[in-house]
Amino acid sequence: MHMQNMSDQALFPPPGQAATLYPGKVMHARLKPFGHRFNYRVFNCLFDLDKLADASKLSALFSVGRFNLISFYERDHLPEGEKRSLRDYASALTQEAGVQRPHRILLLAYPRILGFVFNPISVYFCYDASDHLTAVIYEVRNTFGERHSYVCKVENGQLTSAGLRQERTKIFYVSPFIDMGMRYHFRITPPGEKVKIRIFETDGTDPLLSATFIGEAKPFTTLALAGQVARLPFMTLKVVAGIHWEALKLWVKGAKYRARGTPPDPVSYKDRITGPAE
Repeated sequence: MHMQNMSDQALFPPPGQAATLYPGKVMHARLKPFGHRFNYRVFNCLFDLDKLADASKLSALFSVGRFNLISFYERDHLPEGEKRSLRDYASALTQEAGVQRPHRILLLAYPRILGFVFNPISVYFCYDASDHLTAVIYEVRNTFGERHSYVCKVENGQLTSAGLRQERTKIFYVSPFIDMGMRYHFRITPPGEKVKIRIFETDGTDPLLSATFIGEAKPFTTLALAGQVARLPFMTLKVVAGIHWEALKLWVKGAKYRARGTPPDPVSYKDRITGPAE
């Protein structure tokens, strides 16, 4: 029996813990007009936005809202001047997109390491009381200090036993070598024993870029956190350095620079199809 028809059972039930560790690998592949590929190890954290106080008690190496070896600050994901909690802010985004206030919201993101973090993409998974996935927020940042959130309601047929498939038109400047109006194809395995984030970017007909993160769940313990930081002590700094280094290599290969222009509204709820979806 296909799991899509099992209305009484949630597909990909989320972890119940306040925080979960997801060590894994990131892969980027530029496919057009020339090939360019790189891989690196990272670790993401999955935080239950209703259980941040509980998460802060899981390890002496981790704190919420204060400096530590590893830390998480809600303000890293909030617009400047926003007074609401991150939970209430994310809930409001989904409600404005036509989704009932989520029962749970889990945020997959890099933590701060020694006070520094940069998240090229953070993903919010929103669930109802039966652990059904109802919305996903793709929060994208660029290295110019700008941020944009694509708020995507989970529509009928998007979530199957193979995972979640969603699409959006690119309206936010990220790479200086790719135009606006491209098409994002999100292919997601929601967090459980594994989490997979795949983003294929196309120009309407041909693939331009493939970016993937695949991680396996580990307990959010002092031993596990210490192990990850020992392997990747400057991970968050390395993310920023890697972005600029790979951009330099693309420029040397002959990639054409695109000007940034005026950023769009910081949140989009509706798709903006500017060309064929495939």
